[in-house]
Amino acid sequence: MKKIIVDKNSYELIKDSNKIFNNDEFMDKVTDYFEPFDYIFGDYSYDKLRLKGYYDSDNKNATKVNDIKTLDDYIENYCAYGAKWFLLKKIK
Repeated sequence: MKKIIVDKNSYELIKDSNKIFNNDEFMDKVTDYFEPFDYIFGDYSYDKLRLKGYYDSDNKNATKVNDIKTLDDYIENYCAYGAKWFLLKKIK
């Protein structure tokens, strides 16, 4: 898997639909807001990269909105039909 370094955290690219992950574009968009999350999800809507943070289900900060087990629901209901997306997982 591909390893990505963001500030002091390392992530691995665990899913990449259509091989669309672009490191330069991701690094331009990611901020320290995503530091506490266990996952960073990215999708392209109208040719713009959107990012969303998720927690492992057993993380005390996980809620219905940011629990990784709800990712499929998010993709189905909040991403454009057929949207290209990727998922990064923090390496602990």
